[in-house]
Amino acid sequence: MGTLSGWFGARLARYLSTDVHQQGSAPPTRTARLLATLQPGDVLLVEGHSRFSTAIKYLTQSTWSHAALYVGTEALQGTGAPVGHCFVEADVVEGVRSVAADLFESYHTRICRPIGLTAPDTALIVGYAVARLGHRYDLRNVWDLARYLLPTPPVPQRFRRRMLSLGSGDPTRAICSTLIAQAFQSIRYPILPRVDTQSRDAPDCPGCIEEILRVRHHSLFAPRDFDVSPYFDIIKPTLRQGFDFHGVQWGDLTFTAVTVRVALTTQESDQ
Repeated sequence: MGTLSGWFGARLARYLSTDVHQQGSAPPTRTARLLATLQPGDVLLVEGHSRFSTAIKYLTQSTWSHAALYVGTEALQGTGAPVGHCFVEADVVEGVRSVAADLFESYHTRICRPIGLTAPDTALIVGYAVARLGHRYDLRNVWDLARYLLPTPPVPQRFRRRMLSLGSGDPTRAICSTLIAQAFQSIRYPILPRVDTQSRDAPDCPGCIEEILRVRHHSLFAPRDFDVSPYFDIIKPTLRQGFDFHGVQWGDLTFTAVTVRVALTTQESDQ
């Protein structure tokens, strides 16, 4: 029975991971420009086009459906990773693996950079992810995969994040951000913790309130959390490499102006 469910789960995972035609919300960043901007410890968010991606974006109400950790090429030396691989990601079919930046060439991406990390901190995060290369998702848990067959499941909003973390025993790795969240939590770096407030109960400051951060379970993290986290900076390669709007090559401005003028005239006549 386990062999049959594992076979069926593998087929289902491949089906869900296959890209389908979707219009991206923004143009992709060229690989060379991406690599010139990235540094170890950066989290790359990806607007995926698979069936998995559609469900994840709906459940998280976000553009981002995938996340990968940039570790650099040196961190992967001695692991058997092919030349040029510089990311570690969790893939539901292949498991935790290293990949090259070319994999994200055709996708809209965003770089999220953790603030305040020292070189030893970064080394620990990168080392945590690299040490888990080869870990695989249990594809015998067919029901854990089958929920993604509905791209927009009728789930109340307050339960959507929980739906992403369903699994039997181990947290699901269909949500790749689980691995990255564990890597950052290994050094107690905050991503998007729960914040509780309580009175300081201090004689010299009776009205003072202090914030207490509570660790969110790693299985509950989604790619969007790195985007909205107050502890990660958003890095845009185009701006980092010297953007000057004077050098932008536009199309036929005359044609554009005429088109706008005609549209406005049409609206006025309708009124």
